[in-house]
Amino acid sequence: MFEGKDTHFAAAAANGSVMLADFMVAPLRQTTEATWRERIAQLDLVPDLGENIGSVRWFRGLGTLTLLSVAALALLPDFGPIYGPQPSIATEAEFEEARAQMIMPIAYGSDSGKRMAATDAVVALAGSPERPRIELTASLGRGDSFARVLQRAGVGGNEANDVANMVSGVTSLSDIEPGTPINIVLGKRSAQNQPRPLESVAFRARFDLNLAINREGGALRLSRKPIIVDDTPLRIRGTVGSQGIYRSARAAGAPASAIQDYLKVISGRISLSAIRATDEFDIIVGYKRAETGEVKVGNLLYAGVDRDGKSPVQMLKWTNGDSSQWFEASGVGESKGALSRPVNGAVTSGFGGRRHPILGYMRMHSGLDFKASYGQPIFAVTDGVVAYAGRKGGYGNFVQLNHGGGLASGYGHMSRIAARAGSRVRRGQIIGYVGSTGLSTGPHLHYELYRNGRAVNPNSIKFTQRAQLGGSDLARFKGTLQRLKSVKAGAALAPLRAQPKSTDEPKREIDRLTLQVDRSRTNG
Repeated sequence: MFEGKDTHFAAAAANGSVMLADFMVAPLRQTTEATWRERIAQLDLVPDLGENIGSVRWFRGLGTLTLLSVAALALLPDFGPIYGPQPSIATEAEFEEARAQMIMPIAYGSDSGKRMAATDAVVALAGSPERPRIELTASLGRGDSFARVLQRAGVGGNEANDVANMVSGVTSLSDIEPGTPINIVLGKRSAQNQPRPLESVAFRARFDLNLAINREGGALRLSRKPIIVDDTPLRIRGTVGSQGIYRSARAAGAPASAIQDYLKVISGRISLSAIRATDEFDIIVGYKRAETGEVKVGNLLYAGVDRDGKSPVQMLKWTNGDSSQWFEASGVGESKGALSRPVNGAVTSGFGGRRHPILGYMRMHSGLDFKASYGQPIFAVTDGVVAYAGRKGGYGNFVQLNHGGGLASGYGHMSRIAARAGSRVRRGQIIGYVGSTGLSTGPHLHYELYRNGRAVNPNSIKFTQRAQLGGSDLARFKGTLQRLKSVKAGAALAPLRAQPKSTDEPKREIDRLTLQVDRSRTNG
């Protein structure tokens, strides 16, 4: 009995000791948590980095800044393009199917629907009347075929090809301007499943030519109807005045595009600020007038300034060889300044002796190395002819241009060549792309300049190219200049003389019908 009491007392004592321990630990735990909170609250994680540089507090702030920067960069979104599926290029058949659904002007290549064969749901009529002839107008679209236009209008394939061949024998089909209306007359067909026979086609093939194809005696015959065209150039003269050349020339009737070209030409000869209000401008542009009333304004042909008390400016556009440029009245062409840079990049290695980065010994560096990335375009420094284009030893892919006067340039280490040997290139034209072929440690351009076959320092050359006419070319140039200057101002705007009409044609309608019957009998 005492043992039971002792056991119960021992259990109660043990339980009491545990509760006492919990009662003593709880305040200690709260005190520890409060201490850590105070320490964290007192911890300055974002101090001013401009104070106490090099201290523990400063390095703590630097660590916070680094962690925040890394987190911001890690969470930076990607702004790259999202590539979607690329549509496939339509085949010719698919394009013709889509043409019937295009919503665009017929002059730009659209179609006016598509003829479809009848289905089984269509009940054929026992007999239906049919128009004996159909008159319609088709329009030639941009990039369209002349024969295809006729076929879409209902002309049979063989007749459409015959008409196209007849027209191409007179003028090039590419000379027919887009949007040209084509008047077509179709006759009565012999069967429902046969195309209508072509009776006539009439259209304007060129500015100075009308063509008509008529069926005579069962065969198609082409007739040409020339149009009188006056090609007298339009000359516009006037005083500059206080408003300037542009406004004065516009007020005188000069086209805006011609004035812009005129200012570019004149500014290359003299400063526009040197032109005074009392000076006179002289503009001549190409101009064509047809007897039917249409007008075509061409390009600028002559640009001049008559300067009071100073030498005049007279510039004429002239084709010399395969290029056109502006020449002065004396036959001297445009001046082309210093050589342009072959690539957009800084010079990393100059002209002279250096230790070769691959071979390891001193040798002559006969050019300039330009810093450039792989695939960057390389430009011709001035006009020239491609003398060499291909692989050339340590130069790798190499191109050499001859510029005349004993001057030539070379371009090495190309990744790809974009010029062909024997071809002519212009200043600024792409002739290749930067690479690292041959003896090269990385992508760059090795550029050389030669005078009479000997490499020279490109920085020491001041190159100016100036064309000069002579002999028969100069004589023809002078003659053209004199002819243009002899044109009076506004002469192209005079009334155009009408084309004399033929007196052979009868005036009465009954006589015309009789003449047509006689002609048909004769042809038959």
